[in-house]
Amino acid sequence: MRRTFGLRLGLSALLLLSTWGGAAALAPAAGADSAQELSPGLARALQRDLGLTADEARERLADERRAGETEKKAERAAGAAYAGSWFDADSGRLTVAVTGAQRVDAVRATGADVRVVEHSAARLDAAMKRLDALSAPAGVASWRVDARANSVRVDVVSGHRGDAAVRTFLERARAAGPVEVGTVAQAPSTFAAGTVGGDPYYTGNVRCSIGFSVHGGFVTAGHCGGAGQGVSGWDRSYIGNFQGSSFPDNDYAWVSVGSGWWTVPVVLGWGTVPDQLVRGSAEAPVGASICRSGSTTRWHCGTLLAKNETVNYSGGAVVHQLTKTSVCAEPGDSGGSFISGDQAQGVTSGGWGNCSGGGETWYQPVNEILGRYGLRLHTA
Repeated sequence: MRRTFGLRLGLSALLLLSTWGGAAALAPAAGADSAQELSPGLARALQRDLGLTADEARERLADERRAGETEKKAERAAGAAYAGSWFDADSGRLTVAVTGAQRVDAVRATGADVRVVEHSAARLDAAMKRLDALSAPAGVASWRVDARANSVRVDVVSGHRGDAAVRTFLERARAAGPVEVGTVAQAPSTFAAGTVGGDPYYTGNVRCSIGFSVHGGFVTAGHCGGAGQGVSGWDRSYIGNFQGSSFPDNDYAWVSVGSGWWTVPVVLGWGTVPDQLVRGSAEAPVGASICRSGSTTRWHCGTLLAKNETVNYSGGAVVHQLTKTSVCAEPGDSGGSFISGDQAQGVTSGGWGNCSGGGETWYQPVNEILGRYGLRLHTA
């Protein structure tokens, strides 16, 4: 089913397959010498969500690109002493944690700032794995490796820290390794929704959002549908079927595309920013800015807060290796695109809060989905 250009800003092929997109070519592709011009719509979005002027946004995106290029080199230089890394927006630099002073000079030579800490990333990851083996009660929202704190952080839903089951979980968590405990306002939930208006795709009466085009289809969230289920587009015409889906444990899926629908390497800007090309899937560092838009809430931006977090959604569905952001989302945004610059990052899984009062949202990294199903991202 083809859709005419005039129905929505952007390419008609994009509109068919990307019910929402988070891309904006705010920064150049890796290796470019100068930043692309910031569109007025994007400047407004970053000013609204991150409090940045156009000049500040342009400078930050250039800093983030350099930090992303430095991150892998610094990790290799640190070797077994590596203990994580993060981007600092105030300094515009990447900080890398290492255990002991032996690798400080080698890491600093890559262009990163260095912090000496007690626990290596390997030790923290091992503790995280032991926590993942525990059964979490509803009062425990999530847990992750926090490189800045050099520990595993467990977030408990406000008012539930005194629950007997929560206390037991925390005792077992502390026995697994270095743990600190925080509090969140609400329990996270997924962002699927019943049928409402907008520019969605549908699985039965569930509405979700398309993530990124791959050759042969698109990727999205696993909780939106199971393998074999049929998918229809914004106009209820048939698109294809879920070819693979995983939820809980993971939250990813991919859908085949046919019946006159096709894929393009573009995601929607919803009129806030121009529809944008996707040029790759280079992973952004913790601390980087990140944007998304969905079939419900359209375009919003925020900061990448943490990686490899285990989330205990309401209803008891536990999902591993999610990335946490300060970007808001609402029901119907599930499955949609998270993007940093012109690089695909992941598909929306769930979160808490809304885009009126604020909240946090997690996404499933796109490179994991591509690797799991042997897919190839459609890029410009």
